[in-house]
Amino acid sequence: MSAQTTLLILGASGDLTSRLLLPALGQLLAREPQRSVRLRGAGIDDWDDERWRQTVRSSFESAGFADAFAAVADTTYTRADITDAKDLELLLADNDGRIALYFAVPPAVAKAACEALVGVDIPEGTVLALEKPFGVDQASAHALNATLARLVPEEQVFRIDHFLGRSTTLNLLGVRFANRVFAPVWRAQDVESVVIRYDETLGLEGRAGYYDRAGALVDMIQSHLLQVMAVLAMEPPATLHERDFRDATAAVLRATHVWGDDPAKASRRARYTAGKVGDRELPSYADEKGVDASLETETLAEVTCEVRNERWEGVPFTLRSGKALAGKDGEVVVTFRPVNHVPEGLTGAAPGSVLRFSLGPDRMDLELNVNGGDDPFELERALLEADLGEGALKAYGEVLSGILDADATLAVRGDAAEESWRIVDPVLAAWRAGDVPLDEYPAGSLGPAGWRVLP
Repeated sequence: MSAQTTLLILGASGDLTSRLLLPALGQLLAREPQRSVRLRGAGIDDWDDERWRQTVRSSFESAGFADAFAAVADTTYTRADITDAKDLELLLADNDGRIALYFAVPPAVAKAACEALVGVDIPEGTVLALEKPFGVDQASAHALNATLARLVPEEQVFRIDHFLGRSTTLNLLGVRFANRVFAPVWRAQDVESVVIRYDETLGLEGRAGYYDRAGALVDMIQSHLLQVMAVLAMEPPATLHERDFRDATAAVLRATHVWGDDPAKASRRARYTAGKVGDRELPSYADEKGVDASLETETLAEVTCEVRNERWEGVPFTLRSGKALAGKDGEVVVTFRPVNHVPEGLTGAAPGSVLRFSLGPDRMDLELNVNGGDDPFELERALLEADLGEGALKAYGEVLSGILDADATLAVRGDAAEESWRIVDPVLAAWRAGDVPLDEYPAGSLGPAGWRVLP
């Protein structure tokens, strides 16, 4: 842990900062009071130090960490155009210890700021943290990586994926690698299918400016769920240090392809129409404020992939995410193959066991076939449950901890970002060509009628 790090948030007056970054920082400082952080904010809005401090204080208080504000009470705000090299040079000149630059701004602004940094003297050890999406396709991701390579070494670039900061995602590692009951069967011979889904009850929530040009595939599957898949499917690394861990996950993505190399058959898309989610009435997505219906942006996406290596070839990995659905359902589902033979005399069905990891609240469930209570020869389904707790830190707390400690283990490496785009680019092309229909589903439903039900 560094003795002193300056966390400089670019775009400090924005929603991401107050809603996610500052509450996570408050939790981190409350949990680790010995941590020394100098907090600074910068942005285009004409704020003064007092307004910024009040924003920090309010964010800490709203998350229940009011006492942590004392650690950053001298925080300051600078009005600056972060796409201007002169403004960036001034911001970088006034810092203590290592600098962590957090780009809490839209991707296009972050890209412009990084291009402006090319002509700036960047202090040694500076960390650059960028939010997703990283580029808009494989070619643009490659170009952005080339720009970043001119600024700092790769291990000092943090491409943020807060899903890799989720304790449940990390719990996959312990369950798989530290238990002989699972380690030998984590392979195609024993696993029938894998589903990784993140269904939300929330609708657009005023995010049309970003979401309407991204959609569910880019917003969630390309940016997050492929990374979760890589953690689940990776070969056992020697260590969980940055290089070993990221080498292992990147190898999975390099081996991943759309199922059957047929993006039209391997993908589905839909968007919600008017409906009711709980006690909330939602308008049709096409009628939401700021939406351009002609873009045909999907709010529910599903893609099936294959990891073409010795361990996983032939196993479908289905990734799904959507908005305005009946329930919040984030989970990883591993369905094992049925046993080859059930002895004559045992009655009832014997489907494959199912292992589920819920992404908040953190829980693990294992469905098994057992002998029934009334008839000892009749098979029944039993559910074993384990509460995995909330985790020590929120997802963004884990992210900030890595940034402040310059530990890039939970950051997406440049090659992995490019591979994620390589995987989904053919799907996006098929959708733009009209090869996959845009289905509809009422807000508050399970999805379009006729879609197959996932495990």
